[in-house]
Amino acid sequence: MTLRSLLFVPGDRADRFAKAAASGADALILDLEDAVAPAAKDGARAAVRDWLGEGASLPRFVRINPVDTPLALADLDALAGTGPDGIMVPKAEGAATIATLDTLLAERGLADMPLLPIATETPAAIFQLGSYAAVAHRLAGITWGAEDLPAAIGATTSREGDGRYTAPYELARSLTLFGAHAAGVAAIDTVYPAIRDQAGLAAYAARAARDGFTAMMALHPAQVAPINAAFTPSAEAVARAQAIVDAFAANPQAGALQVDGRMVDAPHLKQARRILATR
Repeated sequence: MTLRSLLFVPGDRADRFAKAAASGADALILDLEDAVAPAAKDGARAAVRDWLGEGASLPRFVRINPVDTPLALADLDALAGTGPDGIMVPKAEGAATIATLDTLLAERGLADMPLLPIATETPAAIFQLGSYAAVAHRLAGITWGAEDLPAAIGATTSREGDGRYTAPYELARSLTLFGAHAAGVAAIDTVYPAIRDQAGLAAYAARAARDGFTAMMALHPAQVAPINAAFTPSAEAVARAQAIVDAFAANPQAGALQVDGRMVDAPHLKQARRILATR
């Protein structure tokens, strides 16, 4: 599945499901965790289960509660017999969490469900990012978050006054990026919390695409279009990529070539092929 944008929808807001599905997002994340108050969990599970029984035009992930809690068991019990397109795994701590969840899924007839771990929400999780390569066949991607980790370590914020991440959270973001690419799965950047700041979102999403992320999560339907634009190669980028691929196809023995007055070699060819594959 090719994803650019993944839009969160609270699981207890069934009235928003159809609007979210029509937002242009490449996938939805039906949230049973942070967006749902404890008293509303059962109602959210029922609403999500009912909607998963209906047809949909886009992939639907379900964010369950942390795997080591009774809430997660109740979430998975509610999903048994349904057809989500994947499970988002909060508080994931590497391959061990994936193995534990796989056992729980198999017990409920949900074996082989694609998983999307949020891979930086605990201090221990940071040291397990390299372990996902061992379970890459189970993953739809890897993403991260900038809220739970500072809360876990007593930090007052993850951002500077101008919105940039402080050094510890830039590190978490970078390790997620490299961990995803080491596993060969989609690298999905976290949400941009300022919902009304369209210019800031566009700049952040462009930076994410520049840095090597392949998608980004969204909190509101209004954020979907700027995210999709950032992760869709421009016509100019596609034309240049095609020119590079064509030049090497015409000169298969060459290690380096000149294309449009610039020298290109194997890394440029690899990047050009990546661009053409994500059109």
